Amino acid sequence: MIYFVGAGPGDPELITLKGYRLLQEADLVLYTGSLINPELLQYVGEGTRTIDSSSHDLNSLVKTMEEAYAGGEKVVRLHTGDASIYGAIGEQMTELEKRGISCALVPGISSFLAAAASLRREYTVPEGSQTIIITRREGRTPVPSAERIETLAPHQASMVIFLSAGMVDKVQEELLEGYPPHTPVAVIYKASWPDEKVVTGSLEELSRLTEEAGITKTALILVGDFLRESGRSYLYDQNFEHGYREKENG
Repeated sequence: MIYFVGAGPGDPELITLKGYRLLQEADLVLYTGSLINPELLQYVGEGTRTIDSSSHDLNSLVKTMEEAYAGGEKVVRLHTGDASIYGAIGEQMTELEKRGISCALVPGISSFLAAAASLRREYTVPEGSQTIIITRREGRTPVPSAERIETLAPHQASMVIFLSAGMVDKVQEELLEGYPPHTPVAVIYKASWPDEKVVTGSLEELSRLTEEAGITKTALILVGDFLRESGRSYLYDQNFEHGYREKENG
């Protein structure tokens, strides 16, 4: 078994207990050095081999894992955040499974969740947005035409944009196709890391604020009224009755 483990957004304490245990038990850990907080490597067991995969291509990655697996080693492939979001795990698992090697996926905390925690905000607002759109702008990786930012923007849902800080001027232009200029935005650089940086403002200022902060990568762009509105849930309202609580009399 080869384990694909979500490392969390950066803070080494935000890895799951299962991910922590697997790092301790692993014989080989492959990690992306350009994205993973190196402090996570303090959890690996004594004698564990660690390999930075930044300079490897798919073939060399798969070959390294295959050889370790054939030698009876326990292998952990450590991915930033949660590997199911822009994790590029599909091709790795497909190649391993072609070789008869089974894989397991261990979820992690995504950076979009760490960003909300930093801002102390809920993406879903009672009587407000009940939808979260997670997307990216087209770059070297194409995006289906129906999922481009200017197509999604008219929903005016809570939106999180990955991998697009270097194209912030285009992102702003496309968001303005659906969101009002005064819509609140936030740019979170390296959410949960010690050098985290947070920029907030309105959509019409997005490009300028981001460029003035010197943010060009490793950042999320958040947009939506959830950044300003908190709403009020009925869940704990004294007059709201549900299966576990009757409403108060009077």
